[in-house]
Order: sequence, then C-alpha cells, then structure tokens
Amino acid sequence: MELNKEQIREIIARRVAKELHEGDYVTLGIGLPTETANYIPEEMHVMIQSENGLIGVGAKAKGDNICRTSINAGGIPVTTKKGAVFFDTATSFSMIRGGHVDVTVLGALQVDQEGNIANWMVPGVFVPGMGGAMDLVVGAKKVIVAMEHMAKNQIKILKKCTLPLTAAHEVDLIVTERCVLKVTDAGLVLQEINPLFSLEDITSTIEADLIIPDSMQNLAA
Repeated sequence: MELNKEQIREIIARRVAKELHEGDYVTLGIGLPTETANYIPEEMHVMIQSENGLIGVGAKAKGDNICRTSINAGGIPVTTKKGAVFFDTATSFSMIRGGHVDVTVLGALQVDQEGNIANWMVPGVFVPGMGGAMDLVVGAKKVIVAMEHMAKNQIKILKKCTLPLTAAHEVDLIVTERCVLKVTDAGLVLQEINPLFSLEDITSTIEADLIIPDSMQNLAA
C-alpha cells in the first residue's frame, strides 16, 4: 500500500496523540512529532513543551493567526494555549533534566528490540551533535518513537542499532504508519497493525524479533 508523506505523518501523529492523557506535560521533537499537537482534543488539558523555551504549545498556526515570534523547536509558528509560558533555554532544559516531563515524542533513524535509539548521526552528513535528544530521552517518564516505518527502503527497526546511540534502553513505544510496537523485556510486541498493510508487510520490513499476539487492534481504530 502506497501512502504519501502527508498521509503517513497524519496517521502517525494521530496515533501518538492517543497516548497522551489529561494533565500530561509532553515534549515533542523536531519534525513529524510536532504534528501530534494538531490532534490533541481541545477539551483535553495537555501542556506541550517546546525545548526552545515554551510550554503551552497549541496547534500549528495558520492564516491570520500566525505570530512569527511564537515558534516551536523546529521554527514552525504555533498557537499557544491558555496559561502558556515563555522562558529561556536553560529553564527549559532544567525542566527536561529534572524529570518533569511525562512523555517525550521524537523521531529516529534506527530503534531496536532492546529499546535503544539512534536519531542524531546521518551517515555521510556533517552534524554538530545530538542536540537535546539525549536529554529528552533520558529525562522523560515515557518515550515514544514516532517515525516512518522505512527510509529510502532501509529497515529502521532492528535487532541492534548500528548507528551511534542517542540513549540505551529508554524507548517504550514505537509508532509508524504500519504498526504500533511496545518495547518489553521479552522483546517487541506487535500491539496494533494498520489494516492497509498485511502482517507480511510488517514482518518483512522489521529485522527485530517480534512477539505477535493472537489478536491485535487496528492502528486506525
């Protein structure tokens, strides 16, 4: 099944939003994870933190509602919720490192069956460092990887990451456009599958050992 980029990102972001609960403080990584904010019900009190120094991030700003100085960590103009606060980066990372974030959502280049994540070094491309990802992954109470299932026909869910790690044994849940995987001590459990894809579409594009229950929910449900 071929999905375009926009469809893939919406499927993933919508599903990640279902993992958030009333009263959660959540940090969203740059890129796809930031789109999660667009699918949180307005009546639900979830405070989204952006590592550049904003808590109370709302949906992406559109039309006449755009303020160029109110941006998320990816430089995208966003709306703000009632009670939003702006502060400096030092305060932002004090919150992250202090264990005050309930959930962090970020992308990955690779993730493996042990809950290891590699998301900062692109082979052959100069990068200045891993940025805030290390702090986000280690500091949050729950870590969700939100990423496209494959990248340029390369498998991303592995037995063991081959790229330099951002953090070890920190990932709790993996959400792609094809499935939802829970990281457990026994391995990766296939919790949900997108009905647009077959089980073979899943197993043939994951190198990690999978635990497949007798019954699974639909990702799109």
